[in-house]
Amino acid sequence: MRHSLPLIAVLLPTVAACNATVHPAAAPIPGAESVDHLILPAETHFAHLWKLTAGGENAEGYWSFAGDRLSFQRRAPEEGVDCDRIFVTEADGTIAQISNGRGTTTCSYFLPGDRAVLFASTHAAMEGCPPPVDHSRGYVWALHSGFDVYVHDLATGAERPLITGPGYDAEATVSPAGDRIVFTSTRSGDLELWTCALDGSDAYQVTDEPGYDGGAFFSHDGRLLVFRSTAFTPGAEAAEIAQYRALLAENLVRPSSMEIMLVNADGTDRRRVTNLGKASFAPSFFPDDRRILFASNFHDEATPARNFDLFAIDLDGSNLEQITFYDEGAHRSFDSFPLFSPDGRYLAFSSNRGGGAPGETNLFVAEWR
Repeated sequence: MRHSLPLIAVLLPTVAACNATVHPAAAPIPGAESVDHLILPAETHFAHLWKLTAGGENAEGYWSFAGDRLSFQRRAPEEGVDCDRIFVTEADGTIAQISNGRGTTTCSYFLPGDRAVLFASTHAAMEGCPPPVDHSRGYVWALHSGFDVYVHDLATGAERPLITGPGYDAEATVSPAGDRIVFTSTRSGDLELWTCALDGSDAYQVTDEPGYDGGAFFSHDGRLLVFRSTAFTPGAEAAEIAQYRALLAENLVRPSSMEIMLVNADGTDRRRVTNLGKASFAPSFFPDDRRILFASNFHDEATPARNFDLFAIDLDGSNLEQITFYDEGAHRSFDSFPLFSPDGRYLAFSSNRGGGAPGETNLFVAEWR
């Protein structure tokens, strides 16, 4: 199912239309709006900024191998998109829904050649959107056991299963080397990282420690994986692991204490990068694979901590640097899901900045310096 919608530049006049003396930099994605005024003074790595979407919740924008398109997930009840659906940007400045409109979806990614996109969907297990998560026991994520990974052919619209089986299979991304997929699965009884060949064969379990290992990305040479992992309190591990497993049995996870980890793609040399407390997640590599970008709320002293910003850190945990500084005070302030373009010139991320309503999250692309 493909529903084309205009990007923000189609919906709203650009800065240049209002002032003929302003010449914004060329947009890296067709139809994006120049929003340099949303760059904060401390955000010195952003030379230019573009906004790609308007309204709803748009997140996890990931580049095509050619670096000219993004796939992402979108929820916009005011448009009839009641739970996450998968969209792609188009060359004519529109966005198009490619998921079939059944169930819910998450975590899309282009396959090498950019002719197909993989994503996780529950449509084989449920026709409509899942019920809202019960937060009476605090903030938890649902891990729908019906999630499997599918491949959508962009030319024909044909869809086929790629990674299936009982339990949760999702969070799939593709190695820049173009030879392996990493995904998160409960097939071993815990939330672990697995890799497989591009056709879904040769499944290999990478991690095996208690806790949520997920949201992984390969280094550009395919040798390393960076991921988020549950951080248990020293001295209280047994009780916290028991609580974690009790929630997991109900297909739930509490993501409030997570750190950034590295592991070799063969599962050896697992090591911890951050020790920040709270929730650090959405890690990915710099173009030279020497640093990691990630999102965290560790710097927010409020309870609950609602301010998420982007940070950079060396692989050994040194040289922590704050990249974004957006803060709406008592409201949720969210910068996350950073990913460099294949040429390293641009950074895609999701943010609440410039939104027209509380909770609105849009896709942005920054020119990096």
